[in-house]
Amino acid sequence: MRLWSLHPRYLDRLALVGVWREGLLAQKVLLGETQGYKNHPQLERFLECEDSKGAIAFYLRGIWEEARRRGYAFDATKIGPAANHIYLEITRGQLEFERLWLQKKLRKRDTGALKNLPGHGEIEPHPLFRVIPGEIAGWEKGSLA
Repeated sequence: MRLWSLHPRYLDRLALVGVWREGLLAQKVLLGETQGYKNHPQLERFLECEDSKGAIAFYLRGIWEEARRRGYAFDATKIGPAANHIYLEITRGQLEFERLWLQKKLRKRDTGALKNLPGHGEIEPHPLFRVIPGEIAGWEKGSLA
């Protein structure tokens, strides 16, 4: 499960569709509608939030808005009620790690999207997140190797 902290505009088609699917699964987990993935590291930041259900809905809304901008037909009725004025923190180190992770993927599958990926220190987060100084998040299990 990869719930990108990067702004969805940077994601290629495969990553955008993938994060939509994974986000919907994460929402089911947070709503208690599935038995699997309950302890997935990517969910930790949502579980630490007072309104985890509202936060994941706000996250999904951002993915849906990018999909709509591109002309994709993601079903917004699958998104639960989003929280207003809720933000989660993400470290600059985590954003940079995800930028490098996405860069690696785009080199293999979508060089056009790679051209739109900003350089070091220029990447913006998903609207749910506010950037703070820091290293890669403790819940991150990915590897750039």
